[in-house]
Amino acid sequence: MTISDGTGTAAPGPPAQSPPVDRAGAAAAAPGGASSRRGWLGGDGGESAKRNLVLVAVLIALVAIGAITQAELYSDSTWVWNNFLSILQLASVIGVVTVGMTFVIIGGGIDLSVGAIVALAGVWATTVATQSYGAAGMIFTAIVVAVVVGLINGLLISYGRLVPFIATLAMLVAARGLAAQISNKQTQVSTNAVINDIASSKVLGIPLLVYILAAVVTAGWVLLNRTTFGRRTVAVGGNVEAARLAGINVKRHTVLLYALSGLCCGIAAIMLTSQGTSAQAAMANLYELDAIAAAIIGGTLLSGGRGTIVGSLLGVIIFATITNLFAINGLSTEAQNMVKGGIIIAAVLVQQFRFKAITRFLARNKLTRTT
Repeated sequence: MTISDGTGTAAPGPPAQSPPVDRAGAAAAAPGGASSRRGWLGGDGGESAKRNLVLVAVLIALVAIGAITQAELYSDSTWVWNNFLSILQLASVIGVVTVGMTFVIIGGGIDLSVGAIVALAGVWATTVATQSYGAAGMIFTAIVVAVVVGLINGLLISYGRLVPFIATLAMLVAARGLAAQISNKQTQVSTNAVINDIASSKVLGIPLLVYILAAVVTAGWVLLNRTTFGRRTVAVGGNVEAARLAGINVKRHTVLLYALSGLCCGIAAIMLTSQGTSAQAAMANLYELDAIAAAIIGGTLLSGGRGTIVGSLLGVIIFATITNLFAINGLSTEAQNMVKGGIIIAAVLVQQFRFKAITRFLARNKLTRTT
């Protein structure tokens, strides 16, 4: 630029300064940058990998306990394989629900109504009128009912400005009540062979329910890690105001998150109906607690902004393995619930202390750079 010196001639001024370059961000974004040089155990992705390795170690420890306490059973390779499939089948329904719950928690919310939504979708899908439309009509009904209820949750939270805990707690009560009203407090039997065969069918020796779980988990992983929707979910859960300033429609995205949770509940309703060849208002009891617990065990932060689908799946399998371990050893359900409660508390405490430690480390690092 040029500046007049008052004599009519233009004197050269100071050169224009270029904006500062965010070298750390550039290094992280560039291939082979600082983040990639840290290896697969560095950065946020590395932190998730470490947590997942710990969960795998916990699973191995549980299997080892089973092998020690029931050496006779574990000496039979056929029994071990069948038991493994039984654990996966046991984890399939709650695993599908947990995928939707993981998205909601990462987005900064909570959904206490998932069990009630599964019950309502299952009851509505097994009414005589709905069953007259065949398997396609039952599946369509279950999914539509669950998604609509999820949308209502999202609208109440986003546009009604209700706290997620209160909104979904109210929906829990309302959905259970509506399911009881529709079914007249009776168990509704599914007479559709296609629906009933879902739980008993196997493909290449593996139950069809396990394939459904794998498909939902894969779709959830891709959605969270490879799409704009997933990045926006993390952004909304991490800092709502920052996400809004970045141009994200936070209200609409929140509605979509609860609709996604409803979609998972609709799929789970068909799976659970197939397992029992019936549906009732009391089905899927306490599924919301199991799903939340599995997500927390998998590393999903309760305050939002962090979580993985793989971690949540491992959390579900850990709880299913504990249930199986207690069953083969003839231990009571009460003892099993106490162990689960202890695991949940331990996981939350670990999250709290690790989060505080990381925050202090970043604060010290920032202070060192500025001085």
